[in-house]
Amino acid sequence: MFNWFRRQFNEKESSEQPPQTVEETTPVEVETTETPQTPQDDYLSWAKTAYQNIQQRKETTTEESNQTKEVSIELKAAEVATQTETKVPAWMRKSEALDKLKATAIETPQVEEDKISEAKPLSLDEDFIWSAKILADQGRSPDDISQEEIDWLKKLRQGLGKTRRGLINQLKAVVGQGPLNEDAVMTIESLLLQADVGIEATETIIETLQAKLKEEALPPEEAIAYLKTILQDILDQPLQNQNNDDFVPEKDTFNIWLVTGVNGAGKTTTIGKLAHLTQKSGYNCIIAAADTFRAAAVEQVKVWGERTNTPVIANPGKNTDPAAVVYDAISAAKSRNSELLLVDTAGRLQNKKNLMDELAKIRRIISKQAPEAKIESLLVLDATLGQNGLRQAQVFSEAAQLSGVVLTKLDGSAKGGVALAVAQQLNLPIRFIGVGEGIEDLRPFSSYEFVEALLNG
Repeated sequence: MFNWFRRQFNEKESSEQPPQTVEETTPVEVETTETPQTPQDDYLSWAKTAYQNIQQRKETTTEESNQTKEVSIELKAAEVATQTETKVPAWMRKSEALDKLKATAIETPQVEEDKISEAKPLSLDEDFIWSAKILADQGRSPDDISQEEIDWLKKLRQGLGKTRRGLINQLKAVVGQGPLNEDAVMTIESLLLQADVGIEATETIIETLQAKLKEEALPPEEAIAYLKTILQDILDQPLQNQNNDDFVPEKDTFNIWLVTGVNGAGKTTTIGKLAHLTQKSGYNCIIAAADTFRAAAVEQVKVWGERTNTPVIANPGKNTDPAAVVYDAISAAKSRNSELLLVDTAGRLQNKKNLMDELAKIRRIISKQAPEAKIESLLVLDATLGQNGLRQAQVFSEAAQLSGVVLTKLDGSAKGGVALAVAQQLNLPIRFIGVGEGIEDLRPFSSYEFVEALLNG
């Protein structure tokens, strides 16, 4: 089982030794070759090793799955045969062959949309090598790479493709000519604002880049590399020297995540995807349908609960008290030893005072019923809204004690620069990012991966 919060396989947590892998994959013949390996050759070798490991892991999983299905079919057939012999008169008994066919038909797996996407064949193509390079640069071992990570990085790069294509070529033409003149500044400013970076973040980027270029003339590639560090620093600034990887449901602790956001931002969908992500990463999760005033909100949460096999606590009545739903959900979570409670909260902006009162009441219930719980508050923000979405986030940040932002709908139509605006203007870290409508298209945010996907042509 791959833990997306820890970025490692749970069963290997205590046994992995990355340094050993480096020793195994470094050929002795390198010392005697006439042409030394270039960094690109090293990345290609690393990618090939990761590719082989993923393929071997898939083959092993497929064999185990097939064996399990065969045993299940045999047991089912034997059970049917036994029941036939003991309960049905001889003249009414059906043939054993027909019973086995029925048992086999019962075990035939149903193909779902989300499973189709997971079964796509893996190719050692340009996207794979780029994704492998990103993981290798973060100190990862090729033995500890999952196909899900490769697929995710491909989606992230594709989702930011529109923004990247609008930035990278023009930036290279401008920043590779020494200190920025007035025309260069205006060009960069225009590019960043068109990408929804925001005025404050744009000013910070240009001032920092200009100061560096006045110190030394950098070729285009090095200037872009320095620009990447500026963007990553802006995204990491709200963390206050903490690691974004620390935003993890703690094992053996009751975690409560309050999820809020304006209606239409994808709040309910995000809760469903978070439930799926936490379940896949090995956590016991439960959902509280506490957005009781929005039409069909509770039913949507129930659908996602069924889709992700996650229990949903809801009040059957209409316009019920959200705090009462949270009260019931806490009791249910404790009785089931759940590690994470996801709370779907209000999504209204018409009256900030009512919103603040409702969230405050929910927190009072939590403090009484689960004083030991670790509470986080997440804001779901639609990236396609750009600066309009930022103004919505400002209202919620004033009303709720936010721990971070979930940035959704970065699947091509949105402009990725809004992530920088959120970090710079609201001083809120991006905790999760969504790049599509699929159940697998939401993952923990990495500033390094985001910037590389944004500016690596």
